[in-house]
Amino acid sequence: TLHPSSFQSQPPHLCMCSLLIQRQCNIFFVFDLICLLLFLSIFFIYGLYAMTVFSGIRPPILNGPMHPRPLVALLDGRDCTVEMPILKDVATVAFCDAQSTQEIHEKVLNEAVAALLYHTITLSRDDLEKFKGLRVIVRIGSGFDNVDVKAAAELGIAVCNVPAASVEETADTSLCLILNLYRRVTWMHQALREGTRASSVEQIREVAGGAARIRGETLGIIGLGRVGQAVALRAKAFGFGVIFYDPYLPDGVERSLGLQRMATLQDLLIHSDCVSLHCSLNEHNHHLINDFTIKQMRQGAFLVNTSRGGLVDEKALAQALKEGRIRGAALDVHETEPFSFSTGPLKDAPNLICTPHTSWYSEQASVEAREEAAREVRRAITGRIPDSLKNCVNKEYLMAASQWPSMEAATVHPELNGGGYRFPTGIIGVAAGALPGAPPGVESLVSGTLAHGIAPVSHPPHAHSPGQPTKAEADRDIPSDQ
Repeated sequence: TLHPSSFQSQPPHLCMCSLLIQRQCNIFFVFDLICLLLFLSIFFIYGLYAMTVFSGIRPPILNGPMHPRPLVALLDGRDCTVEMPILKDVATVAFCDAQSTQEIHEKVLNEAVAALLYHTITLSRDDLEKFKGLRVIVRIGSGFDNVDVKAAAELGIAVCNVPAASVEETADTSLCLILNLYRRVTWMHQALREGTRASSVEQIREVAGGAARIRGETLGIIGLGRVGQAVALRAKAFGFGVIFYDPYLPDGVERSLGLQRMATLQDLLIHSDCVSLHCSLNEHNHHLINDFTIKQMRQGAFLVNTSRGGLVDEKALAQALKEGRIRGAALDVHETEPFSFSTGPLKDAPNLICTPHTSWYSEQASVEAREEAAREVRRAITGRIPDSLKNCVNKEYLMAASQWPSMEAATVHPELNGGGYRFPTGIIGVAAGALPGAPPGVESLVSGTLAHGIAPVSHPPHAHSPGQPTKAEADRDIPSDQ
């Protein structure tokens, strides 16, 4: 290092050179220091970024490449906020908001390994064949008649449901409709809305005409599953005598519940003042209530259906209501949904109460059903199909089918969680934790290719399948908690 005191014994031109050299050294030193600080800053920032982005990545699969996480699609909804906290660390969650597979984006059809769905979309064999990697379908609700379960089993797709979430809601609604028919609350309310006055006893008789006492009446339940049993227990508290018909229940159930069992459907219809349907819909019981069975019912009986619309022939019901053979009916489910009074055979039917397929709903039941459906998908991803599944409706068949490789979860696509796939209107992404449709949470989704580490589906040979139940589950209760 040069010191100014040393310049005194040097010639002038050498002193100037020494000063220039000192300045250049200082400049280079400062430049090197700045570069070092810049490098350290970049390294520190990158370290923070890596810790943030990769903290949720599962360890790489031994002896193999790290595969992206599987894609899970909510087919007929757009709110994934309940499902995402359960699935976000093992899967990429996306919504489609579709009413048919024609509206589902090709990326989902090609890459989805799990599908969540409500009752507003139908998956036939042709629809199922469009999915190239689908391994499991979970119905958010108990009924699965909107999925061709037999075809799904033959294609190697497990089908699951959530049978317990809405038992209480559906039973409560069923009893509410039964009480409404007996006490005619709906019609009395409508009369007052239309300006009818009921100040005298005669006017009250006119407005409340048809109201009946409940105690001593016989309620006939078709299908004594979860909801059927819940309705029976509630009805007994109101004074109903309860009988039921369910050929698939073991002997002795009637004794444990204190009910009377009917040997045939005809016996139940003959002895019931009110008939309530609580069975599944399948190829064997479509239009279970038709012109022939209605004629077997007691004159002036009531009919309630909170199960499946296809169980009732609406043309025959409308005619029976007009003729007075059925005194009143209450339907929460219909052959064609969404239901409208302006069209269909029921538009002119008297003494009819209709609700828009909502008997299953409450805030609590909705959240519970969605959480359990997400947990079922998680079990499929982290375990083995069908061994790890809790409510697989075709498990017996799949156990006998070809070997099922387990689903592996690996790398992260955090920006895709809650993303939406809808065709052809474009691709919309929703940020994690944000409600779909909320302006701050909407972002564009990068249209890259999502590969997943699931082995291709090997379709087992065609064989008999329990897709359309033929065993004890066939006509058991499948409440319409959709």
